[in-house]
Parts: sequence; structure tokens; C-alpha cells
Amino acid sequence: MATPATAPNGAAFPGPGPGPGPGPGPGPGFPGPGFSSPGSGPGFPGPGQAPEPEPAPAPPRKQWSGFGLLGPRRQRHEVPPEQFESLALPVGDDGIVIGADGQGQPAVLGLHRPSPFNVLLVGGLWTAQVIGLRAVATGARVTVETGRQQMWTSLAQAANNNQQCITLHDVGRVPPQGASVSSPVLVVRDAGMRPPRGRVTAAPWQSVLTLLPYLSPVAPRLMENAGLVGIQRVSPDEATQIGRIMGLPAVDVSALSTLADGVTLWCTRHARLYVATQPTDAESGLLGAPRRMD
Repeated sequence: MATPATAPNGAAFPGPGPGPGPGPGPGPGFPGPGFSSPGSGPGFPGPGQAPEPEPAPAPPRKQWSGFGLLGPRRQRHEVPPEQFESLALPVGDDGIVIGADGQGQPAVLGLHRPSPFNVLLVGGLWTAQVIGLRAVATGARVTVETGRQQMWTSLAQAANNNQQCITLHDVGRVPPQGASVSSPVLVVRDAGMRPPRGRVTAAPWQSVLTLLPYLSPVAPRLMENAGLVGIQRVSPDEATQIGRIMGLPAVDVSALSTLADGVTLWCTRHARLYVATQPTDAESGLLGAPRRMD
């Protein structure tokens, strides 16, 4: 089988130029109108007939240097190499918007992950409850392990609209949750100053948020194992100890004892971000204003 020739425009289709094809009359060797003798045919004049002039060749089609189909053309957007590092997508990791940073940009906490993820919050119950409520809004199930269920009951009742979005369990009695990519789980451990080792730990699509009201003897171990640590207002002595464990600079250590209610320093050993959490109207009606003390 013959292969099609490449047309001037680069496509594997013939262009509009001249080429053999069916004419208005019969083929060579068959008499027809305008041909007086057998044997004459298209392109072959009969007796007494002047040869027909050859048609002018079609002009070559314009070569396009762009990509894709022909259509509207716009100026190219070019970035010099020295500006490559400034390129960034205007989105963050999908997750929970936990507040705004110092520039007023949304701060997003990605809790639904295919790998185990532990978060430690040294702070108030209010912030932990806001995170739990916003996790429900993203489609996650929230399991609360707590020794003070009365502090969580109204939140669970408000969130559970014909389905168990937030479940409450006594300390040490959390059953397996069966987390999956289509049903992620956030386990909130509100178990006091010395939370025991939990029966349910971080797993794929199941993150664990441990709440400590203040720094305690188990805090260094929890900080070592956490992928992210949130610190709210603490005493200067606690700030010094946290700074030593997390490797915080002196300016952040000094700031920890003066943070306003609702402000959290989220940090790892390589990055830090101050986030102010402002409640929505619904959250204010349910939880009240931001506060550090319970």
C-alpha cells in the first residue's frame, strides 16, 4: 500500500495543489465531448484541437512554526532563567484552612495523606475543636479520644447531621476506624497532660492530632515523633524548652510567651509559620471566640 505524502503544512494529508483526479469526462481511450477521435482523452488533444494550457501551480502553503492546530495566535509568555525560582502555583496542598498567615494568605493543613501523619498541638481546646469541625467539612470522619466528653458533646451533636461525623470515645477505648482514601479519618487525642500510648495510631489516610494543654514530661517524645508541631501561648520557661527541642531561633522563643488568643506557631525543624485562626459565624455561635484557656 502506498503511503500518503507529507503536505506542505506538515500534515499527512494532501494539500489543495494540482494532482491527478477524476475529470468531467471519460478516462483516456474513451471518446467524449470535445474529443473528435478515439484515443484522445484528458490531456491529449484530438486532431485540429489546440493543446490546453497547463494550469498555474498552486502557491505553496504557509509553514506554521507554532504547535497544535491552526487558530488564534497570541504572544508567547517567556520567563528568563533567573526568574524560574519565583514561579509557583497559587494553590497549596489540599486540606483544611486553619487560618491566615502574616501576609493574610490562607494557611492549609493537609491532614488526609497516604502515609501516617502525627500532629502535636500544645494549646487550647478551642483550636483543636475548630480543626476537627473543619475536617468534617472536608469529608473526613473525626474520632475524639477524650476524658472530658462533656466538652465535646455539643460539637458532636451539631456536626452529626443524620450521620456519625464525630464520634466520642473514652481514653484507651477507640476502636479501629477503617480509614481509606475515600473515607479519611482524623483522630483527636484529648487525653490530658500525660496521654497514654493510643490503641489507634497514625496510619495511611488516618492522621492523629494530640492535644496537650501545656508542656508535660511526655512532650519531648511527642515532638520527636510528630510531623508537625503547633505551639500556642506558653510560659517563658516552656518556650525555652520548646525552642531547644525544635531548634527555634531566639526571636520565636521570645514570641511564644506573648502570642494572642487564636494564634499558633506551626513548625517543624526546618520551617515555621505563624497562623491566626478566625472563626466563621457558625463556629463562633458553637464554640465562641478564640481562646487559649479552656
